[in-house]
Amino acid sequence: MIREISAGGVVVRQLDGAWNIAAIEPQKEASQARPVRKTSQTLLLALPKGLVDQGEKPEQTAIREVQEETGITATPINKLGDIKYVYVRSWGDKQRVFKVVSFYLLRYQSGEIDDIDSEMRIEVKRALWVPLEEAVSKLAYSGERDIVRRAQEYVKSHLEA
Repeated sequence: MIREISAGGVVVRQLDGAWNIAAIEPQKEASQARPVRKTSQTLLLALPKGLVDQGEKPEQTAIREVQEETGITATPINKLGDIKYVYVRSWGDKQRVFKVVSFYLLRYQSGEIDDIDSEMRIEVKRALWVPLEEAVSKLAYSGERDIVRRAQEYVKSHLEA
C-alpha cells in the first residue's frame, strides 16, 4: 500500500470580535477518499492541506499550503494532531493509499482571503472565513471536524484569555 504524508492548517483570526477560520471550497472532489457528510447544503468545505515536499517539515507544508490555497500568510501556534485514513485513487493506477495528515493551528498574519494564483483554481474554487463556532457543522470531513474541535478548545483556553 502506498503511503502519503500531508499537512494542513487551521488559521484563526478575529473578525468583528469573533474567531474565524480559513476554509476552502475544493474545485471538485479529487479522490472521493473519505465519506462526506450528507447535508442539504451543496457547499463542500475543507481545511487547506497538501503533500509534504521532500526536505520540507510538516509545519512548513501547512504554512505553504495555507498560503497557496487561501492567499493568506499565517504563523504557527501549535500542532493540533493527525488524521489517518485509507482511500483508493480514483485516477491513474487506482491503488489503495494510507494517508496521514498533520494539522497545525496557525494565526493569521497578512493577506486577503481567496487572493490565490489562477493555477490554484484547478484545486480551489474559493477560500473564505468561517466563524469558528460554526466550522464543525460546516466542514465536510469528520477528521477535519475533530481537528477544528481541538482548535476551538485551544482558542478558548489560550487565546481568549
